[in-house]
Amino acid sequence: MTRWARSVSSIALSVMVLGGATAAIAREEEKPAAAPAPVVLGPSDADLMNDAENPQNVLTYGMGPKGQRFSTLTALNAGNVSKLVPAYAASLGGEKQRGQESQPIVYDGMIYVTGSYSRLFAFDARTGEEKWQYDARLPDGIMPCCDVVNRGAAIHGDKIIFGTLDAHMVALNRMTGKVVWNKKLADYAAGYSYTAAPMIVNGKVIYGNSGGEFGVVGKVEARDVNTGELIWSRPTIEGHVGVGADGKPTTMTGKLNASWDGDQWQNGGGATWLGGTYDPETKLVYMGTGNPAPWNSHLRPGNNLYTSSTLALDPETGEIKWHYQTTPHDGWDFDGVNEFIPFEGVVNGKPMKLGGKADRNGFFFVLDRTNGKFVSANPFVSKITWAKGFDKAGKPIYDPANRPGPPTAEKGSTVFSAPSFLGGKNWMPMAYSRQTNLFYIPSNEWGMDIWNEPIAYKKGAAYLGAGFTIKPLYDDHIGVLRAMDPMTGKIVWEYKNKAPLWGGVLSTAGNLVFTGTPEGFLKAFDAKTGKELWKFNTGSGVVGSPVTWEQDGEQMVAVMSGWGGAVPLWGGEVAKSINMINQGGMLWVFKLPKS
Repeated sequence: MTRWARSVSSIALSVMVLGGATAAIAREEEKPAAAPAPVVLGPSDADLMNDAENPQNVLTYGMGPKGQRFSTLTALNAGNVSKLVPAYAASLGGEKQRGQESQPIVYDGMIYVTGSYSRLFAFDARTGEEKWQYDARLPDGIMPCCDVVNRGAAIHGDKIIFGTLDAHMVALNRMTGKVVWNKKLADYAAGYSYTAAPMIVNGKVIYGNSGGEFGVVGKVEARDVNTGELIWSRPTIEGHVGVGADGKPTTMTGKLNASWDGDQWQNGGGATWLGGTYDPETKLVYMGTGNPAPWNSHLRPGNNLYTSSTLALDPETGEIKWHYQTTPHDGWDFDGVNEFIPFEGVVNGKPMKLGGKADRNGFFFVLDRTNGKFVSANPFVSKITWAKGFDKAGKPIYDPANRPGPPTAEKGSTVFSAPSFLGGKNWMPMAYSRQTNLFYIPSNEWGMDIWNEPIAYKKGAAYLGAGFTIKPLYDDHIGVLRAMDPMTGKIVWEYKNKAPLWGGVLSTAGNLVFTGTPEGFLKAFDAKTGKELWKFNTGSGVVGSPVTWEQDGEQMVAVMSGWGGAVPLWGGEVAKSINMINQGGMLWVFKLPKS
């Protein structure tokens, strides 16, 4: 049994035990109420689009539709952050401690967080008192690739909406936790799941899917926020046909067999497992796509569009307006799902609407976000072996010797590649500061021995065709928080951490950057210099995304604590070195003392 298969088996066993318990004690909220609850007014489409400019709330994943994770608040700043203290902590309780990768949503005196095993909690934002809890009724046999995590919810009107590990989207009344609608997105038995935070644009819940390691086909879909009914569905693999609101086929994605050989497109991967961002100026949704399936690139000639790419889609129709592929013919599981963050810049003296992306392949990309044209690609990690760089047309300059060899009867030749498939940056979101014009990137320094193996597609089975062993590049650190100038590619400062960084980043106009560490700390840094200014140990690894908002005249900071995610499951030698970290499940909220 491969290392990956053992990890998945471990998850499956835990899910069967705890998932069965969940079903046995499922709350009555699982069933829709006989009579609809009274409509409670809440955030509108306009409020969501204005989230980045309204510090009283946190209404979107990314603290604004662009996902910049920047706050305009300055009450908490580099001069006083050393006095930051806990206001309260709230427990997610139970035995379902696993990875807590959620970003809190804050509105109307309430904090909403998702937890491992597809749970959603509502807490009083002033006291931490739990108001309600919803536990999804998960079936036996779900197949999450990378822990039983959930990264957050979306809010609109009287509803709070999130996805589940058995590939459902659920809308709850945000005041009571009662089910408003519950829609099946895909067949979990085929390997589909859902772990990202959905986004809402113009009354549409827009989301992707997880499951690329099982040969599922990636897609982006939109549903009516009030009813959950499908509006459009757009597959990410060439040859598949989209679906409209009436269930009838629309247009084909790409062109059949343009970049796929034979019928391999039918199980081509390209899962959109991280969700996306939205730019109100270009009116485009930006979604990243995952690895082609299988990992073994010798079994699927061609560029394998639209895997390992950034897609720009029309939110009204789902049509793809442009694409850019960061790793054509991906043979290392580098994916391309990492968030694409709009920002403004000047290129050759001309102001431009740009977007930045720190890809798992180790390069930081800048594109024209109006049309996807390549601007630059610069390394943000210390070692990249698979490519020597990118040419002026935006195409990688491969190192042929670093592609894993074709499989023989058992196993192909092994190569050492950097970064590892867990990436120069994985899912954990970076931040962009409109104050410093820098991106703050949670990166990791590791490589891998990787080889190819024979594989054939089987529904519901792992579809890799590769083996691997992850190794740290340096003895004293793996994680590195880096401040990068996107226009020059210069690393302005960096902070090195012994364990991998696996949590999101927050930047503020108070010249601050926050992020967490597996060792349990939430830390604050000077945004201009990288000097560590404050830290607090939460008792478990921090792999969530911190947020900040203003409440009763005070600036608050919140983060989820709870070690887990892909690193302890897939990390090999890296995982062994940090296996002493305890799991947990806590929401921590901080503020300055009034005195």
